[in-house]
Amino acid sequence: MVSASLKAQKILPDISVNNLNNNIVISWKNEYKVPVTNISIQRSYDSLKNYTTIGSVLSPTSYENGYSDNNPPYNRMYYRVFIAFEGGSYLITQPVRPVKQVTIDSVAEQRYPWQTNPFADSALQIPPTAPTLPQINKPPVITKTEPAYPSKRIFTSKLSSVVIHLPLASTTNYIVKFFDESGNKVFELNKLKDEYLILDKMNFRHSGWYFFEIYNNSELIEKNKFFIPKDIKTGNR
Repeated sequence: MVSASLKAQKILPDISVNNLNNNIVISWKNEYKVPVTNISIQRSYDSLKNYTTIGSVLSPTSYENGYSDNNPPYNRMYYRVFIAFEGGSYLITQPVRPVKQVTIDSVAEQRYPWQTNPFADSALQIPPTAPTLPQINKPPVITKTEPAYPSKRIFTSKLSSVVIHLPLASTTNYIVKFFDESGNKVFELNKLKDEYLILDKMNFRHSGWYFFEIYNNSELIEKNKFFIPKDIKTGNR
């Protein structure tokens, strides 16, 4: 089974820059003791000059933070972060090019409380029971389900990761599409052959409600939603 995930976030002034389906995710941890007043993200075709600021974060003092460049003109651009501190000092991080990543973890490699003790958390964190296996020599039948929240196929874990449970995935052509509250498509997953997958919440642009559609080939079998909560602030370090 092939499994990969976004590498652990680096501590400023180092940054992690990952390519997720041509969406560039810049992320970091902030352990500065001096209050940070602004963090801006810059990119350039050249590692040394011609940088343009493409955005800034709303909460620069957050311990874990990041920014998603959803429409880069080129997926091998250089990225750096401009950090301003209280009192007027600042620094600019070293330029980093994106590393192509697949942000799907198999359950076997990422352990959550509900994986070892299904009674440890609420129903939202308990994986659905295993489906009944199809009869021998008969193709699996995937039936449509009425939308009921929370979904038994896609839901959030205790650590706010998004868990995907796709029964009979190895013999079914599943396609999953994710949308934000405005109906804008965030990304799409296809050729899913693992029954359990875990998506890091960094794949989603912000906290809030997200909607999804699950298809078996071209047939829609479920439309539903899930909620990603805001990170809890731990204060400046």
